[in-house]
Parts: sequence; C-alpha cells; structure tokens
Amino acid sequence: MKKILIVDDDKDLSFIISEMLESYDYKVTCAESCEEAFSVLSGEKFDLVLLDINLPDGTGFKICSELRQVSEVPVIFASARTSEDDRISGFDIGGDDYLPKPYSMKELLSRVNALIRRAYGFRQQEKIVKFGNITVNITSRSVTRNEEAVSLSLREFDLLAYLCENINTAVSKEKLLSEVWGAFSEVEPSTLTVHIRWLREKLEDEPASPKYIKTVYKVGYMLEVAE
Repeated sequence: MKKILIVDDDKDLSFIISEMLESYDYKVTCAESCEEAFSVLSGEKFDLVLLDINLPDGTGFKICSELRQVSEVPVIFASARTSEDDRISGFDIGGDDYLPKPYSMKELLSRVNALIRRAYGFRQQEKIVKFGNITVNITSRSVTRNEEAVSLSLREFDLLAYLCENINTAVSKEKLLSEVWGAFSEVEPSTLTVHIRWLREKLEDEPASPKYIKTVYKVGYMLEVAE
C-alpha cells in the first residue's frame, strides 16, 4: 500500500481527497501547515506528496525545496496559483507535476497513479475485458465503444469494473453498494439504479432493452456476456 501525504490547509478538500484515494488502496496522511508537514515527514516515509502552495506559515515551495535536499519522493503541486511563473517555480525546485485548482478527482487520481508508476517502476499485466463493441481496460481505467473513448465518472467505472470481474454472475445490490461505494457508505440504493442507467446509456445500443448490463429480478445486476 503506497503512502501519500497531503499538505493543504483546506480541511474539507483534504478529507474528500483522502476518502477518494483510500478507496483506491492508498494510505493517506494530512497536514495543514509547513510546520505540521515537516513534523510528519521527519517521522515517516511517504511514496508521494500532494502540496498546496499557499499555507498558513509558508509555502509549498519551501516544503518541496527542503524535501529535495534529502528525498526524491514524487511531488505534485495542487494550487489555485496557476500563473506561468508559479508553475515554472514549482518544477524548478523539484516538483514532478502541477495540477491547477479546481481539478476533478478523476484527473487527480490519474496523475497520482501515473506518477507512482513512473517513480517506482510499477508494472502489471493489463486486464482487459471485451464484449460486443465494448472494450474495458481495467488496468488503465479506460473504456471504448466502437473504438471510440467513452467518458465515465469514477463511480461509473468502478461499477462497470466490478461487474466485469464478475461476468455472468448475478451480484446483489447490497454487494455492489458495499464494494463500489464502501461498506460504511450511506448511499441510497436509488444511487446504484441511477448509475446503472447511466452506464446503459453510454454503453448499450438500446439502453431500454440492455444486451449486456442486465437486471436480475429480486437480486441485483449482472454483466451478461456470451461465452
């Protein structure tokens, strides 16, 4: 499990990012200031650092500059400061990526995954599922229909991926909610229904009469694929 340090004085944003990253098996620690970040970094090793620039007692530039004297840990700057000078400064002092706020969780996850792979040489055999005119690359989290990219939200992809991993098996609504949204999530069953509808609209030729994403009466849903 890779460990990520988030340094940002926006507690709400840090919480949202932490929840998202932890749902993808990252271990996350948060710091709200330079002082707290240095304290945490002095006692623990991290695999990636996500840095805001404007902090109560200094800047993310200062943290990155100090960090580069002792570590090559990947650093992503995430800031509302988006001028060319700021971006250049971030890279010049050792940042590996620069993500302007506001950003989507989907883009952040993609950049974190990409940087982790580059930094640690992580490689895995691609897991690809094909059915009809649809190709789902679970490894790269990409989907094509008729060889054209299909844009899915994080949850839509997670739901589709879970169904792909259980092809031709009826999965209960409770199981899908637990596995995709989290065991302690308070998401209503209707949310699952809506996401299934969205997937059908994006993937099925006839969403009202789905060929692949089937409803299993009194159970849940199933990705039905001919052997």
